Amino acid sequence: MESKKETTYTYKVEDSASRMDDILDANDNDYEDNKSSIPSRDKLTYKNGYYVNVTALFIDIVDSSKLTDGNKRPTLAKMYRAFLSECVAIMNSWEMCKEININGDCVWGVFETPKKSNVDDVISVAAQLNSMIKILNYKLKKKNYDTLAVGIGIDYGRALMVKAGYSGSGINEIVWMGDVVNTACHLANEAGRGYRNTIIVTGNIYCNLNDHHKSLLSSYNDGQTKRYEGDIIRNNMEDWYKENCK
Repeated sequence: MESKKETTYTYKVEDSASRMDDILDANDNDYEDNKSSIPSRDKLTYKNGYYVNVTALFIDIVDSSKLTDGNKRPTLAKMYRAFLSECVAIMNSWEMCKEININGDCVWGVFETPKKSNVDDVISVAAQLNSMIKILNYKLKKKNYDTLAVGIGIDYGRALMVKAGYSGSGINEIVWMGDVVNTACHLANEAGRGYRNTIIVTGNIYCNLNDHHKSLLSSYNDGQTKRYEGDIIRNNMEDWYKENCK
């Protein structure tokens, strides 16, 4: 994601109005259906876009605003950096993860999942994240810092991938639009709160899972919609925790 400011210029309302027309007059046929294959970034312009089926995973810190109450800013910075660093490291270790974004205390990834087995792999990513938090909390306790609770939300569906920004400025970002992203974000904001488990997935995810992963999740009703939740862990990371975090 490019967001660094590289150039300066004088803003002119006339140029702004012209750019608006240029963008809004673009041909709707330039938005192609790419199904389950995520195109490379260099295929995106400021006028086209691609529809693609993806799995979105969000992880964020529960009640992060409360962490400011009893922690100095350098402490918070270290806590956030450790959390963000390892969330990115885990997602980035999977080839099927094509985009990683950081928004405040939230990290989210877009995964290319054309096969059912790929959806199971995303559950494995969530399990790694969940086990990583346990290790991080052990280290935070050793420093007498507050510990973290997280929520993880996952959904599968169709998204529109577009490039947004100001052409020529060096400031641009890949934007993912669609219910799959919004729903995964919503579930991450629900997970780990109240009686909800750490990981919540949609029915679109659940129906694509193998029997083992299905057995680790239980259903509940979110209004009129059925969701599935669990507290899935990664066994080898749990073994490492038991051996090294005493």
